[in-house]
Amino acid sequence: MKCIYCKHNKLYIITSTQVKCANCKRKFSTKKIKQQKDIVECFCNNLTINQASKKLNLHYITIKKQYENIRNNISVYLENIYNNTKVTAYEEYIYIEKSKKHLKQNIFDAKNFICFEYDNKVFNLLMPSLNRYKEQFINDGAEEIYYKEFSKFLMFNKISKNKKEQTLIHRFLYYFENEILKYKGVSDENFFYYLKEIEFKFNFTKDEQKNILKTYYLLLIR
Repeated sequence: MKCIYCKHNKLYIITSTQVKCANCKRKFSTKKIKQQKDIVECFCNNLTINQASKKLNLHYITIKKQYENIRNNISVYLENIYNNTKVTAYEEYIYIEKSKKHLKQNIFDAKNFICFEYDNKVFNLLMPSLNRYKEQFINDGAEEIYYKEFSKFLMFNKISKNKKEQTLIHRFLYYFENEILKYKGVSDENFFYYLKEIEFKFNFTKDEQKNILKTYYLLLIR
């Protein structure tokens, strides 16, 4: 085992669960590191919180907290690698749950984001919630007009699944549409983090995901 901070391979054993690096002199818990690596494995293998809890024999709340931390750090990581890159294409996309699409009062629950393509990857920028305009449109009596215009935009914005050649952005949006259903409802507060998780898993293979999280994420949990 190497030091998680400086990668030096000489460690001193302090206790049965704690070691100290001979180079940078920092201490860390081997038990905690192993636990975090196991949680990363579960996350990258798409195990639910409940499945990971049973597999690792850890409390549900422990897994939930670590999954949330991983998603939060994924969003930072994706932002960092996207900065100073060259965008080659972009497309605006509006997502609304199927069960809400035909109810006028739910149009303000739609999630609007812009998907950028760069270096054979995608980066998503979540736009401000439409809910902030809801009261204004209702008070102005413009709800019906907005609904009609919104419906037109959805039809225009709809991805054609019959095209033989699809762009990277279209492939991501298909992937997103399928993956978001697995969560069986996502709150407005958490949508950004689930979007970033899906983006991360689309951009990188499972092995790449594990390597990134076992280096980048483990340094942030000390």
